[in-house]
Amino acid sequence: MGKFITEEGLKKIVDELENRKVTIRQSIANAIKEAKEQGDLSENAEYSEAKRQQAENEARIAELEFMLKESTVVKYNKTTGGAQMGSRVKVKFNGSEMEFQIVGSNEANPGEMKISNESPMGKAFMGHSKGEKVEVDTPTGKMKYEILDVK
Repeated sequence: MGKFITEEGLKKIVDELENRKVTIRQSIANAIKEAKEQGDLSENAEYSEAKRQQAENEARIAELEFMLKESTVVKYNKTTGGAQMGSRVKVKFNGSEMEFQIVGSNEANPGEMKISNESPMGKAFMGHSKGEKVEVDTPTGKMKYEILDVK
């Protein structure tokens, strides 16, 4: 079974893939062409760097294409009760309020408060609704969260 992804996450992958296939590929091809015109390639740092960038870009394109092939887009289902993929979950923890979005593991980004549906917190919030108290098993022990809102 592949990974789950939100529609927003799918759009990011498609946009990055398009950019890498069109814009970045062309830019690297131009850099390689210019470097070749300088003559001796054995000591041509620009050529070596452009070839390295090309390999890196092609590897990322392959990775993105694999992610698209293996991912299942999950849409938010209004009839399902509680938190699910794509939900924004507002919680209270130790007197502080935080809001997380539950996303697929490929989209997780703690800096943007996007947590994976496979993470301990993501798993714990799934299916729970406003007003419920949830315990999350973490490496440092059990943490109690109160769900203030799910949207």
